[in-house]
Amino acid sequence: MEERNGVITFKGNPMTLMGPGLQVGDRAPDFQVVDTTLAPVTLASSRGTVRIISAVPSLDTPVCDTETRRFNQEAAALPAGVAVLTISMDLPFAQKRWCGAAGIDRVVTLSDYRDRSFGLAYGVLIKELQLLARCIFVVDANDTVRYIQQVPEVTHEPDYDAVLAAVRSLL
Repeated sequence: MEERNGVITFKGNPMTLMGPGLQVGDRAPDFQVVDTTLAPVTLASSRGTVRIISAVPSLDTPVCDTETRRFNQEAAALPAGVAVLTISMDLPFAQKRWCGAAGIDRVVTLSDYRDRSFGLAYGVLIKELQLLARCIFVVDANDTVRYIQQVPEVTHEPDYDAVLAAVRSLL
């Protein structure tokens, strides 16, 4: 398994990412995660839509909470052909509880807790923490990666405007 150092930090400490460093133009790797009902979800589950895939460490942390709420709010202004997926290592039950409490109704939360399939395929699994690094992927309707924003410090928010501009350029 490929390991990459020097890409991100967590609270200023360098971390190791496991998996490949994807590039814009790459075919988006398939993955299998589960939704809040434990049903399997793959990349193909949303084929035909533009996807914002937001990898976050845990919805129960302030930055992930803020980020997911922001994408939920932004999703209201996006056309029907755009799906917003937030993937974390949180258990599906915790994700469902958090979404209910936070009023999340436009972002689909998915859990990579079983196999780390997404984290390893997209190169965002933090070896030391076994959590996902904060990274946004925009994948087009044909499963091509069109935009990547790897947030260098895990405790920082992404540049939302840049992500949304990348999505709008595909519509």
